[in-house]
Amino acid sequence: MTEATQLAELPPQESALEVYSKPSGLEPWLDKIRAEVSGHVPDMTTKKGRDATASLAFKVRKSKTALDALGKKLVDDLKDVPRRIDAERKRMRDTLDALADEVRAPLNAWEQAEDDRVQRHKDAIEGIVSLATDCGETVESIRAAIAAAEAVAIGPEWEEFEPEAARTKDKVLSGLRGCLAAREKYDAEQAELARFRAAEAAREQKEREERIAREAAEKAQREANERAQAERDAATRREAEAREAADKARLAAELADQRREAAEKQAEIDRLAAAERERVAAQQAEQRRIQAAEQAAAAERQRIADEQAAEAAEARRREADLAHKASINRAALNAFVLGGMPEDCAKQAVTLIAKGLIPNVRITY
Repeated sequence: MTEATQLAELPPQESALEVYSKPSGLEPWLDKIRAEVSGHVPDMTTKKGRDATASLAFKVRKSKTALDALGKKLVDDLKDVPRRIDAERKRMRDTLDALADEVRAPLNAWEQAEDDRVQRHKDAIEGIVSLATDCGETVESIRAAIAAAEAVAIGPEWEEFEPEAARTKDKVLSGLRGCLAAREKYDAEQAELARFRAAEAAREQKEREERIAREAAEKAQREANERAQAERDAATRREAEAREAADKARLAAELADQRREAAEKQAEIDRLAAAERERVAAQQAEQRRIQAAEQAAAAERQRIADEQAAEAAEARRREADLAHKASINRAALNAFVLGGMPEDCAKQAVTLIAKGLIPNVRITY
């Protein structure tokens, strides 16, 4: 900062941390600023005096900014120390982790090779087991699985898994041989069942053919009897239909006479009813016209009354608003007068403020 914008020098860089960390450590610099300010005599009567006061206040704020910036820099420098320590700690951890991995690498390689060796034996034993689980259901596939299991050699190459491999092989062979015996028995039973079903099907076919022939003969006899009965029924039906047609013609003539008489009577009834409806409709139309005229007159009277009431209410509101604003304006006028302003000037000030002609000043009603 230059002398034009700073009232006091900043604490020296080498002792700044001690000054800021001590309670009231900045008090000597604050005293210097207070001394500069206390010697100033404000003169508000001239522009130069007002500018001098504004400049002094600006210098105080610039001194505040400079002192605060120096303190912030000290804090930022102190905050950087933990970051450097954490970075070195991380470098140490990463270095020792890499060293530990390098030291343990031979052991990891041995453990992986041991895991692979054990897994190969386990996979081989699982392969023996799969001969039983994946052998299929035919005699041929089961025999092939037995041959494959018998071909598995059990010896020292199995290492510590040799006993387990031998037990697994014996168990799989025992299971496969049991499956083979059961399948051979099942196939023999199915062959016998197929022979029985063939004989049964031949017997049922012969009985079905005999039944079809018998039913055909019975159907031919039944159809002949039905044709004879149908011819007898047709003759009886034709006689009944002739009698029914004569009866229908006689009834139709009687019904036509009855309908004609009823139509003549209904026409007279409809004519009288229509005349009555016309009379009633005319009477109801006249009543509706009279009611509509009365309702229109009443609505007009109500509209006029509502308008008059609204005008009276608006006039009362305007009078009350004017009285309210006049009361507030009088209070403002009295305040100006009590403050030493001439009454004429006070009236003009209130008028200008009320009209909104004075920027950033208004009267709240």
